[in-house]
Amino acid sequence: MFEIVTVSALTAFLTAVGNGAAGEVGKQVLVSTGALVRRTLGRETPLPSTPEGWELLARQMHPRLNEDPRRADEFAGLSRSLPQVALRPGPGLPPATRDFTDRQGVLRQLRREATRAAAGRPRVALLYGPPGIGTSAVALHWGADRIARYPDGQFYVDVRDAPGENGLEPAAVLLRLLRQMGVEPDGMPPTETGREELYRRLTAGRRALVVIDHASSVAQVRGLVPATPEVFLLVVASGPAFLLEAERIAVPPLRDRDAVQMLKKVAGPEPVARAKPHMPALLDGCAGNAFALKAAALRLLTGEAPLPDLSSNPVGGTARDACRRVGPETARLCRLTALGGWPAIDARLAGDAAGVAPEGAARMLAGAADVRLLEPVGDGRYRFRPEVCRHLADDAGPEHGIAECSAAVSRVLDGLLNRALHAAHAALPQSWRTEPAPARGAPYGDEAEGMTVMIAEAGNLVRAVSVAEEYQHIDTALRLARALWPLQLKAGHWDGTLPALRIAARCADEHHPGTRLAGALHFQLGHCLGELRQWEEAEGAVLAAATSERAAGHVRGEASSVEMLGLLRLYQWRYEDAYERFVEAERVYGRIGPGQEGAEDLPRALALIKRHQGRALRGMGDLTESRIRLETARDFFAERGEAYNQARTLTDLAETLHEAGENAEALTKISEAERLLTPEKAAPHLAYLARLRERCEA
Repeated sequence: MFEIVTVSALTAFLTAVGNGAAGEVGKQVLVSTGALVRRTLGRETPLPSTPEGWELLARQMHPRLNEDPRRADEFAGLSRSLPQVALRPGPGLPPATRDFTDRQGVLRQLRREATRAAAGRPRVALLYGPPGIGTSAVALHWGADRIARYPDGQFYVDVRDAPGENGLEPAAVLLRLLRQMGVEPDGMPPTETGREELYRRLTAGRRALVVIDHASSVAQVRGLVPATPEVFLLVVASGPAFLLEAERIAVPPLRDRDAVQMLKKVAGPEPVARAKPHMPALLDGCAGNAFALKAAALRLLTGEAPLPDLSSNPVGGTARDACRRVGPETARLCRLTALGGWPAIDARLAGDAAGVAPEGAARMLAGAADVRLLEPVGDGRYRFRPEVCRHLADDAGPEHGIAECSAAVSRVLDGLLNRALHAAHAALPQSWRTEPAPARGAPYGDEAEGMTVMIAEAGNLVRAVSVAEEYQHIDTALRLARALWPLQLKAGHWDGTLPALRIAARCADEHHPGTRLAGALHFQLGHCLGELRQWEEAEGAVLAAATSERAAGHVRGEASSVEMLGLLRLYQWRYEDAYERFVEAERVYGRIGPGQEGAEDLPRALALIKRHQGRALRGMGDLTESRIRLETARDFFAERGEAYNQARTLTDLAETLHEAGENAEALTKISEAERLLTPEKAAPHLAYLARLRERCEA
């Protein structure tokens, strides 16, 4: 029996379901829990949206479950169906720099904060300083020297490569951190609240170091402040300190003696000795800035004259000097590429920016990396330091003119759109929600290659929607956003695509209201918000999609939007309303006649509707009708050879049979579903079926 000792224990279980895992298994647990809540209370109870709502529901259910051991056992079985997540050490911190110099005072301050008596106060430090001063280097050096102190892992998240203007949202920071901690996609909570709760659960009683690099606001890291004394949160600010409750530690400029030591570590003693007559001017010009000093050391290595006085702006001056060193063509390529603020730069993107062949762009990028204008990140890709990118972009207009800058951005947007359309079509070749592949450009080989490209370019594509709107390439922005559909549907990139979809839906309403395009983009936005369980906004977007599709006379789009609205209601435990929406969607689909758009896909769409109706009927307690609908859907998928959809429908059917008390037959459906699923591709679903088997056998 599930011993529900306190209301708080039941509240914790229900909250875990509500905040629970994303993916199909998380939704299965959510719908099943809602159905069980309804049977326990004898009435429909919408999904709570606040902690107070979950506690109230627990208080209502607590006496009923204590009186009904069988139903309490059902909740016990469901609780075991939630994905089990454990902390894994992960890859650790990136390597520290070999030429780290001094900073003993800063390191002592970090050591004091990390080792002081906890006394009820979380251990948090905030490193800050001007661009290029070396704050990240301090954090990585300190962590590399203390691996043994944190046996449960060192976890690192760099938030600087966010595709949006305002940096990563707090939920997205938690997402990246939890991935580092070993949380798989099927175990990742979709909400910020759920992710924060999981972070605290994983780190409870642990000894770990968490480093958040290039943070730009307190909101990004506030939810990471540890409750466990032996977890140390080290935040590296991207610029001035912000109002985080932490030990604020300024990273000062290097003193002249230490600056000379850094020059020797990078360039070697002999070049530094030869430059002795120029050393006072060099040190004054670099002003103790680590980035400028390393650039000066490269000059000493090649026998060039020391850097000019950079003290007023060490990073900007160093970037401009590097542009002079690489020559006008490479400098032009870097300035024009910097205009978009792209998270990842390869030869194709840079070549589009400069209007040169990828081969030439690759050589220029390598040369720019040699003088520290760019940083290599692997796989032939590079990125700018944020402050270097800003200076290059600021110089692009005065150096090359507005017309050339605008043309460069247009070429990059066109190139990304072409790449996205080819990749999206390859990833979802049968989907009517992706555009046909364009005639220009090389197609990708198969679905796997298409998805690989989409995932690799995800940051750039999301950024491109914002850039396209800024430069008033509205149709390009909308088409780019539509091409994000495979990332939503197959890769679960909901946090990443959400900012772009908000922009695109707004632009569609302004420029193409009441069209199929507006309907498609509102549908994508609603899907994304629904996956993140932002229910109210999701419903608004899906209703807007249905309205636009209806106005455009696009029957399939209207039916699909009504179906999505039903799913949103289903996941909120509003089963009657969900069923009505599924019936309405079936009627709308019925308006598609032979030979009309969508007619070929109609039988499959109707089978999916039957499955959804069966799920809603189970939530309503009409188990007989639920079984009929689910068996109809199962027979269709079996005839078509769609193993995965057949297995999902069999799982629903087993749940219905179990609730009807027909456990022997439910077990046969579970066995059939297990035979259809491949372990390496459906491990979470198979684990759920194992827990469902236990519930039936009990």
